[in-house]
Amino acid sequence: MGIDPGLASTGIGLVSGSFAVINNYSFGSINTSKHYTQPVRLNTIYTKLVDLLKKEQPDIMVVEDVFVYGKNPKSGIILGKVLGIMLLAGDRYGVPVIELPVKTVKKILTGSGSASKKQLEMSVRRILKHYCCIKPDHASDALGLALAGLFRYGKKLKTGEKI
Repeated sequence: MGIDPGLASTGIGLVSGSFAVINNYSFGSINTSKHYTQPVRLNTIYTKLVDLLKKEQPDIMVVEDVFVYGKNPKSGIILGKVLGIMLLAGDRYGVPVIELPVKTVKKILTGSGSASKKQLEMSVRRILKHYCCIKPDHASDALGLALAGLFRYGKKLKTGEKI
């Protein structure tokens, strides 16, 4: 499972397969309204994520590592809160959580850590043989995280080796 954290829209991507062979995938997002308080929005994300974890029982959850832009540290703090509930949900339900920087995901999927967002989305589509745009963008990013997790940790998951 890959997760692109966001307070307004958290992208979710699920892939199943073994290492480089993808058997199935799905994607979507958890959306919250700006008309609700931050605690209500965080609870909504947590509750829906827990429901997904219970239903899908992923082997691993790969979350985009949060970084703070110098111009808007408040966004980084909010993303940190969203990431915190994801770490909590993973731990509560026994799912190992790996945080990967977006540059690492880009490097794994495109060969370049400085690839554009569009190049990453095109690589995700090519790998999945999904021929139309993946929307919302957060879902595409989440699928990229899930694929990076499968490619990087798939053999360890298959053999039961500690991640």
